[in-house]
Amino acid sequence: MVKTESAQVLKTGTRAPQFELRGTDNKIYSLDRFAKSKALLVIFICNHCPYVKAGINDMINLQSKFDKNDFQIIGINSNDPEYDDEGFENMKAFYERYQLNFPYLIDETQETARSYGAVCTPDPYLFNSDRILVYHGKLNDAAEPNGLVKTHIMEENVRTLLSGGKIENSFDPSIGCSIKWK
Repeated sequence: MVKTESAQVLKTGTRAPQFELRGTDNKIYSLDRFAKSKALLVIFICNHCPYVKAGINDMINLQSKFDKNDFQIIGINSNDPEYDDEGFENMKAFYERYQLNFPYLIDETQETARSYGAVCTPDPYLFNSDRILVYHGKLNDAAEPNGLVKTHIMEENVRTLLSGGKIENSFDPSIGCSIKWK
């Protein structure tokens, strides 16, 4: 595990980069598929990272709190598929083990991660209905995988966005394992 902090490459106010990626259900997903959602969270995750494993239930709970027409999460795995516990078959097992309620997509070329500027897992990007970036950063305030969560930052930001409010802190670097580049 190489502890890494997210970097602000994709700036607030920037449109979400397009992608076409295969999900664990073997369907192809693009941003257009989620056009009805008023808010979209694109989050770079993987199968092995302790930060992802510690936060995966928060992601599942966050998705379950909102109708998918209001809010949708998309998980993207950009790690080198040859890295331990990664690759498409391991993604399918991860999806089943945690019973994810959002699509989990593979970025085999790593081009999607590069276009977003993702560097760690988890690395979350929250977009409004026009797919403009309004927040990039932490899901919650836990600094370490076993840390106590006091504030659900992403949930507060989603609620602010959906109620028409302005997110005050648009970049709050997330911390996690580095993306394993080829």
